[in-house]
Amino acid sequence: MDLIEMAKKSGMQVLLDAQIGSQMYHSVSGPLSSLQRFADEVGKALAAEAAAQVADLTAET
Repeated sequence: MDLIEMAKKSGMQVLLDAQIGSQMYHSVSGPLSSLQRFADEVGKALAAEAAAQVADLTAET
């Protein structure tokens, strides 16, 4: 799950604030409607991952 890409697709502005070594630090801003879209997309992604895990477990038995 690429949270940065999901935030961008939700209409949020993502800025790279700093990079220290290999660690990157970002700021995200936008209207509450974008935050709601982002939260909805994260929920859908988590549900899809859970469904895939259940399907894998079912296929193993």
